[in-house]
Amino acid sequence: MKSCVKGESGFALVLTLVVTALMVAVAVEMIHQVYVDTSLSRGFRDGQQASILAESGVTGAAKLLQTGLSGRSYTSLSDPWAAPIKLQDEAGSIEIQLSEESGKININGLVQPNGVYDDVTLNMLKRVGKRFQMPEDIWGSLADWIDSDDLPRSGGVENAFYRSLRPGYSARNDKLSTIKELTLVNGFTTKRYGDLLPFITIYSDQAGAPVATININTAPKEVLTALDDRIDERMAERIVAERRLQPFKSTAELARVPGLDTIAIGLVGRISVKGNLFHINCVARSKDAVRTVEAVVRMSSGAAEFLTWQEH
Repeated sequence: MKSCVKGESGFALVLTLVVTALMVAVAVEMIHQVYVDTSLSRGFRDGQQASILAESGVTGAAKLLQTGLSGRSYTSLSDPWAAPIKLQDEAGSIEIQLSEESGKININGLVQPNGVYDDVTLNMLKRVGKRFQMPEDIWGSLADWIDSDDLPRSGGVENAFYRSLRPGYSARNDKLSTIKELTLVNGFTTKRYGDLLPFITIYSDQAGAPVATININTAPKEVLTALDDRIDERMAERIVAERRLQPFKSTAELARVPGLDTIAIGLVGRISVKGNLFHINCVARSKDAVRTVEAVVRMSSGAAEFLTWQEH
């Protein structure tokens, strides 16, 4: 009888230990789950806060442009919008950087509505591409991507080529809808895309305008040299130095740069001193959460028209 009692006691002890261990395990799992849920909740909250901050930053930057450009006959890199903006409070921080798209070459202007090359745009792209040893016929592929027909031009390819790829796809046969789309075009490798990116855009100052003018107050040196074969590195550097001292308030003032008096006449209608297209990049932080909003905005008649909006 004693051994039976001892056996029952031993079993009860083991059972108690097992139950206790299970209870501890359950308790630990519950604590861990509560911690995870709380962390996820905080992470979600912080992410939402960062997203709101980023959106507010872009909207605020557009308002800044709307106010700052009102009544202005020119825009330049000396303007307040060109300086980085940093703000911080208890909710988090935002960093805003604005840049002008009007100082870049609009690659969507390569082909005219009738399918013929726009020679001005083609020659500018060739000059920029030459810097990076790009073959001149690479622009035939871009032209075929944009034009509406299915007839390959010199250096170009059409749908038959793209559909033979794995995975296959079709040429847009229209203007590019994003700048990243250029990487889908035959010949435009990631490297070439990266080389060209600072100097190209897909937007025009005026909605529906076939070719965008280049703002000589904001165009990088590489775009300035692309305007004309006669504008070399040293001449482009003189343009940059001159506008740094005093922005050009009219295109005629480009003639004040030594050696450009004759060239400036030939650039009439292709250059400007005021841009309406701006790229806004806003990085927002709330605790450990980071959100970035990138947008392109066209300032038209004092109002801001958002052409793209991307959050990541």
